[in-house]
Amino acid sequence: MSTPRIINGLDELKTLVGKEVATSDWLLVDQARIQAFADVTDDHQWIHLDVERCQRELPYKAPIAHGYLILSLIPMLFASSLRIDGLAMTVNYGLDRVRLPAPVIAGQRIRGHLALEKLDDVKGGMQAHWAVSVEVEGADKPACVAQMLARYHPQSQSR
Repeated sequence: MSTPRIINGLDELKTLVGKEVATSDWLLVDQARIQAFADVTDDHQWIHLDVERCQRELPYKAPIAHGYLILSLIPMLFASSLRIDGLAMTVNYGLDRVRLPAPVIAGQRIRGHLALEKLDDVKGGMQAHWAVSVEVEGADKPACVAQMLARYHPQSQSR
Protein backbone atom coordinates (compact mmCIF):
# COMPACT_ATOMS: atom_id res chain seq x y z
CA MET A 1 0.00 0.00 0.00
CA SER A 2 1.27 3.45 -0.94
CA THR A 3 1.85 6.21 1.53
CA PRO A 4 -0.91 8.84 1.35
CA ARG A 5 -0.05 12.30 0.09
CA ILE A 6 0.20 14.67 3.06
CA ILE A 7 -1.10 18.22 2.77
CA ASN A 8 0.02 20.58 5.51
CA GLY A 9 -3.12 22.49 6.36
CA LEU A 10 -5.68 24.56 4.53
CA ASP A 11 -3.17 27.09 3.20
CA GLU A 12 -1.39 24.36 1.26
CA LEU A 13 -4.73 22.88 0.19
CA LYS A 14 -5.64 26.26 -1.36
CA THR A 15 -2.68 25.95 -3.73
CA LEU A 16 -4.13 22.72 -5.16
CA VAL A 17 -7.45 24.09 -6.46
CA GLY A 18 -7.95 23.01 -10.05
CA LYS A 19 -5.48 20.13 -9.84
CA GLU A 20 -5.60 16.36 -9.54
CA VAL A 21 -4.35 15.86 -6.02
CA ALA A 22 -4.17 12.11 -5.44
CA THR A 23 -4.78 8.66 -6.85
CA SER A 24 -5.49 5.74 -4.55
CA ASP A 25 -4.06 2.25 -4.75
CA TRP A 26 -6.05 -0.43 -6.54
CA LEU A 27 -8.76 -2.17 -4.51
CA LEU A 28 -10.19 -5.58 -5.40
CA VAL A 29 -13.99 -5.73 -5.48
CA ASP A 30 -14.49 -9.45 -5.04
CA GLN A 31 -17.63 -11.51 -4.56
CA ALA A 32 -17.09 -11.65 -0.79
CA ARG A 33 -17.17 -7.84 -0.55
CA ILE A 34 -20.28 -7.70 -2.75
CA GLN A 35 -21.97 -10.35 -0.57
CA ALA A 36 -21.08 -8.48 2.63
CA PHE A 37 -22.55 -5.25 1.22
CA ALA A 38 -25.72 -7.09 0.17
CA ASP A 39 -26.08 -8.50 3.68
CA VAL A 40 -25.56 -5.12 5.37
CA THR A 41 -27.98 -3.26 3.06
CA ASP A 42 -30.44 -6.13 2.57
CA ASP A 43 -30.10 -5.68 -1.22
CA HIS A 44 -29.94 -9.27 -2.46
CA GLN A 45 -30.82 -8.70 -6.12
CA TRP A 46 -29.62 -11.66 -8.21
CA ILE A 47 -27.35 -9.54 -10.47
CA HIS A 48 -25.06 -9.10 -7.47
CA LEU A 49 -25.16 -12.57 -5.92
CA ASP A 50 -26.35 -15.41 -8.14
CA VAL A 51 -23.15 -16.46 -9.93
CA GLU A 52 -24.78 -19.20 -12.05
CA ARG A 53 -27.67 -17.03 -13.19
CA CYS A 54 -25.28 -14.16 -13.99
CA GLN A 55 -23.20 -16.53 -16.13
CA ARG A 56 -26.36 -17.41 -18.09
CA GLU A 57 -28.17 -14.07 -18.25
CA LEU A 58 -25.80 -11.12 -17.84
CA PRO A 59 -23.60 -9.90 -20.67
CA TYR A 60 -20.70 -9.72 -18.17
CA LYS A 61 -21.08 -13.45 -17.32
CA ALA A 62 -20.45 -12.62 -13.65
CA PRO A 63 -22.12 -10.70 -10.82
CA ILE A 64 -21.72 -6.93 -10.68
CA ALA A 65 -21.14 -4.77 -7.62
CA HIS A 66 -23.90 -2.58 -6.25
CA GLY A 67 -23.52 1.02 -7.41
CA TYR A 68 -23.94 2.12 -3.82
CA LEU A 69 -21.10 -0.19 -2.80
CA ILE A 70 -18.76 1.62 -5.17
CA LEU A 71 -20.05 4.98 -3.95
CA SER A 72 -19.56 3.93 -0.33
CA LEU A 73 -15.91 3.06 -1.00
CA ILE A 74 -15.03 6.65 -1.95
CA PRO A 75 -14.19 7.75 1.62
CA MET A 76 -11.83 4.78 2.01
CA LEU A 77 -10.18 5.45 -1.37
CA PHE A 78 -9.82 9.10 -0.33
CA ALA A 79 -8.36 8.35 3.11
CA SER A 80 -5.89 5.81 1.70
CA SER A 81 -4.48 8.32 -0.77
CA LEU A 82 -4.62 11.71 0.96
CA ARG A 83 -4.19 13.17 4.44
CA ILE A 84 -4.68 16.80 5.43
CA ASP A 85 -2.79 17.73 8.58
CA GLY A 86 -3.64 20.60 10.92
CA LEU A 87 -7.35 19.88 11.13
CA ALA A 88 -9.46 19.55 14.24
CA MET A 89 -12.10 17.71 12.24
CA THR A 90 -13.37 16.81 8.80
CA VAL A 91 -17.10 16.57 8.13
CA ASN A 92 -18.62 14.70 5.19
CA TYR A 93 -21.06 17.27 3.80
CA GLY A 94 -22.48 15.07 1.05
CA LEU A 95 -22.31 14.38 -2.65
CA ASP A 96 -23.39 16.19 -5.81
CA ARG A 97 -23.73 15.05 -9.42
CA VAL A 98 -23.31 11.33 -8.79
CA ARG A 99 -23.26 9.06 -11.84
CA LEU A 100 -22.52 5.36 -12.28
CA PRO A 101 -21.48 5.09 -15.95
CA ALA A 102 -20.06 1.54 -15.92
CA PRO A 103 -20.42 -1.61 -13.84
CA VAL A 104 -17.77 -3.18 -11.64
CA ILE A 105 -17.73 -6.90 -12.31
CA ALA A 106 -16.91 -9.16 -9.37
CA GLY A 107 -13.15 -9.67 -9.33
CA GLN A 108 -12.24 -6.32 -10.91
CA ARG A 109 -10.08 -3.70 -9.25
CA ILE A 110 -10.92 -0.03 -8.78
CA ARG A 111 -9.03 3.07 -7.72
CA GLY A 112 -10.00 6.66 -7.00
CA HIS A 113 -8.76 9.83 -8.67
CA LEU A 114 -9.23 12.99 -6.61
CA ALA A 115 -9.16 16.51 -8.01
CA LEU A 116 -9.87 19.63 -5.97
CA GLU A 117 -12.40 21.71 -7.92
CA LYS A 118 -12.81 24.60 -5.50
CA LEU A 119 -12.70 25.73 -1.87
CA ASP A 120 -15.30 27.92 -0.20
CA ASP A 121 -15.08 29.71 3.13
CA VAL A 122 -17.66 28.45 5.62
CA LYS A 123 -18.18 29.26 9.28
CA GLY A 124 -15.25 27.82 11.17
CA GLY A 125 -13.35 26.50 8.17
CA MET A 126 -13.50 25.64 4.48
CA GLN A 127 -15.67 23.50 2.24
CA ALA A 128 -13.88 21.52 -0.46
CA HIS A 129 -15.50 20.38 -3.69
CA TRP A 130 -13.67 17.22 -4.75
CA ALA A 131 -14.16 15.71 -8.20
CA VAL A 132 -13.90 11.97 -7.69
CA SER A 133 -13.61 9.44 -10.47
CA VAL A 134 -13.56 5.72 -9.65
CA GLU A 135 -11.57 3.97 -12.36
CA VAL A 136 -12.08 0.30 -13.20
CA GLU A 137 -8.86 -1.43 -14.19
CA GLY A 138 -8.85 -2.03 -17.94
CA ALA A 139 -12.23 -0.38 -18.55
CA ASP A 140 -13.03 2.48 -20.92
CA LYS A 141 -15.42 4.28 -18.54
CA PRO A 142 -15.27 4.98 -14.82
CA ALA A 143 -17.56 3.10 -12.46
CA CYS A 144 -18.51 6.27 -10.60
CA VAL A 145 -18.05 10.00 -10.97
CA ALA A 146 -19.16 12.32 -8.21
CA GLN A 147 -18.54 15.62 -6.53
CA MET A 148 -17.75 15.00 -2.87
CA LEU A 149 -18.17 17.86 -0.42
CA ALA A 150 -16.03 17.96 2.71
CA ARG A 151 -15.86 20.58 5.41
CA TYR A 152 -12.51 21.13 7.06
CA HIS A 153 -12.18 22.77 10.46
CA PRO A 154 -8.61 23.76 11.38
CA GLN A 155 -7.07 23.20 14.77
CA SER A 156 -7.30 26.20 17.06
CA GLN A 157 -4.34 28.55 16.70
CA SER A 158 -4.22 29.05 20.48
CA ARG A 159 -3.05 25.49 21.20
